[in-house]
Amino acid sequence: MNKISDYLAGIILTIILALTAKALSSYIPMHLISGSVLALMLGMLLNPIIREISILNSGINFVSKKILKAGIVLMGLTLSFSQVLSVGGYSLIVMTFTLLTAFGGGYLFGRLFNMNWKLSSLISAGTGVCGGSAIAAVAPTIEADNSHIAYAISATFIFDVLMVILFPLAGRYFGMSDLGFGLWAGTAVNDTSSVVAAGYAFSDAAGAFAVIVKLTRTLSIIPIVMIFSVINARENKKLGLSSNKQEEKVEIKNIFPYFILLFLVMVAVKSTGLISAELSSNIASISKFMMIMALGAIGLTTNFSEVSDSGIKPLLHGFIISSLVVVVSFTVQIFIGQI
Repeated sequence: MNKISDYLAGIILTIILALTAKALSSYIPMHLISGSVLALMLGMLLNPIIREISILNSGINFVSKKILKAGIVLMGLTLSFSQVLSVGGYSLIVMTFTLLTAFGGGYLFGRLFNMNWKLSSLISAGTGVCGGSAIAAVAPTIEADNSHIAYAISATFIFDVLMVILFPLAGRYFGMSDLGFGLWAGTAVNDTSSVVAAGYAFSDAAGAFAVIVKLTRTLSIIPIVMIFSVINARENKKLGLSSNKQEEKVEIKNIFPYFILLFLVMVAVKSTGLISAELSSNIASISKFMMIMALGAIGLTTNFSEVSDSGIKPLLHGFIISSLVVVVSFTVQIFIGQI
């Protein structure tokens, strides 16, 4: 009974933290700072106090791991494979180049800056796919530290704040069409809330198209997580396992993380059309709230000193990769005739 009480105390705290973050986010113009980022920041601010209260630890750890994965699984019911086809070939072409830029450039600059590969990969995932959601999906697959998660989200968030302001101005300066700007924002801005803010700041049509592109881009989480499962398995092998059989078992387990398989199943269910738009919207709200809870829990287990220990290089890494993605997305559209 005491153990259940320990879980409940931590879970209730993360619920309160998530509700607070959502409420604060609603008062910020254009929702410039999402609830998940606010929850992470608030959690980090509370960390010096919370870490001294042992009764909260079990529940907070449960939310940061189990609820996080459950939220990712539910997110699958908000996406369908048909969305890839609905936006046409142009967005897929642009996304191919931006993803290659994010992960290829992330790897090269990570090596150049001598960064931890897990932190470098999380920043690349956040930049290439969908900000905090991608970071949250990749993190448990590569067994990343909470401090790495917090730093990666912070790095992508800082760039997103700048892009929400600068993107609409740049789009008007270059005389971009609604379609072209929607493609640009949907493939180059990180967090979904920032894509929405930047897209609709340009025009309603550009905003609608940017959201569709962003949702399609989110589907790339599936192969990316699978790839990082393989990478993490290989890294674990380098640490030394006792036998080839044991290595094989660990590798198979890592290649097929159960929560990503469930995510795939949920996407397949959504693709059948059995899930109504209203139900999908409600599930999306629940999934998003669970993600906010999880990121708040991660914040509660991470303090600013741990994040600052990573130094300026990861922040510079994130800025360089994000800038490259913006330029590549714009350049590819010039070549395919969308600008």
